Amino acid sequence: MAAADRAWLRRDEGRVGARASPTRINEAITGYEKAAESPSSVEARWKLARALFFRAKYTGLGRDSQRAAFVKAREAGEQAIVLLREAAAARGGVLAVDAPPERVAAALSRERDAAPTYFWTAVAWGEWGLLASRYQAAKAGAATRVRDYAATVIALDSAFEEGGGYRILGRLHQRAPRVPYVTGWVSRTEAVRNLRLAVQVAPRNFVNRHFLAEALADQGASGKREAIRIEREILEDAPSPGHLVEDVAIQAEARRNLSAWKP
Repeated sequence: MAAADRAWLRRDEGRVGARASPTRINEAITGYEKAAESPSSVEARWKLARALFFRAKYTGLGRDSQRAAFVKAREAGEQAIVLLREAAAARGGVLAVDAPPERVAAALSRERDAAPTYFWTAVAWGEWGLLASRYQAAKAGAATRVRDYAATVIALDSAFEEGGGYRILGRLHQRAPRVPYVTGWVSRTEAVRNLRLAVQVAPRNFVNRHFLAEALADQGASGKREAIRIEREILEDAPSPGHLVEDVAIQAEARRNLSAWKP
């Protein structure tokens, strides 16, 4: 685990622009997979999901390889969730399968791995859903899982990952299609509301601001004006040393948006 953590912290080594070299992240994945051979390690599983997400998003994998990585990431996350729920049950906090996020968060409030587990599992499901067909995503209940897992993160710690729960929930409401009887609860208004909350938690976070800009751009002329201002500010800011590849990638997306949105 320690060696994998060191490799994770060095994941930006050898990058070219927003594309990471696979060397360090592959080392991290190998280490976390080895650590996850322990039948009780929640930490190894959510860290494996996180590392698989990074490899899929930032090392130049093709669509099929990305989808396979997200499947593996969501499986690791689901295994971690099972372990967390078993730990809660052992303390007398048995959770129903359909327990609401607030109940889940209350039962897991003493588990330090709960927030990262639900966060990275939500991320994995969300990214997989974007690559899957609408039928596949609906059949798997991807949107509902992302919604409930993000709400669980918010209930556990609304500031986790710099407003990560709000960020995921807002992005879900912005990107998910409204399908009657499946995702009829999706709301573009809720997208902006949650992403503004994420920005309130962490106003310098590039992803929070970029996702908010993209949600605003869909809301008419006034929204697009604010979106353009936000994306320009992202380009003027320096990427975070701790999220270098991620922030450079966001700046590239902001640049593409500004080109597409110009009058």
